[in-house]
Amino acid sequence: MEARPVIYLYTDGAASGNPGPGGWGAVLKCGNLRKEMSGGFALTTNNRMELLAVIKGLEAIRWQNARVEVWSDSSYVVKAITEGWLEKWERTGFAKKKNVDLWKRFLPLYRSHNVQFHWLKGHAGHPENERCDSMAVEAYHGDNLPPDSGYIAESVTLI
Repeated sequence: MEARPVIYLYTDGAASGNPGPGGWGAVLKCGNLRKEMSGGFALTTNNRMELLAVIKGLEAIRWQNARVEVWSDSSYVVKAITEGWLEKWERTGFAKKKNVDLWKRFLPLYRSHNVQFHWLKGHAGHPENERCDSMAVEAYHGDNLPPDSGYIAESVTLI
């Protein structure tokens, strides 16, 4: 059986005001194939959009056990994986953690593939990261942005 190629997933998230209108952008590359996607919300946070970009990218992969290299400028997302924060949060039932809805959505996706995370410096001229940033910002400037129900529910819970 022929080995499948590595899928490269580049992601970025943005929020104006943090919280404020926010967006995410993702670029998937596999061989000579490329897919771009983005979306936005009326009220959310930067960290939620950074994580959602990864989730949306992983959700777009059509086979199981893919080799995926995620490139993100989010220390929050990358360190949660590479430094074991997420494992600890899961063991403690995500006690007093934010973005639990997204982390719980992320975990089965992450576990269904062979994923490696890499941090890259944002706004440093990396073409794919710059494209993701541009899509994220464009997404939150859209009209009739939907609410981020996870952010809203979390905000009510934390009050």
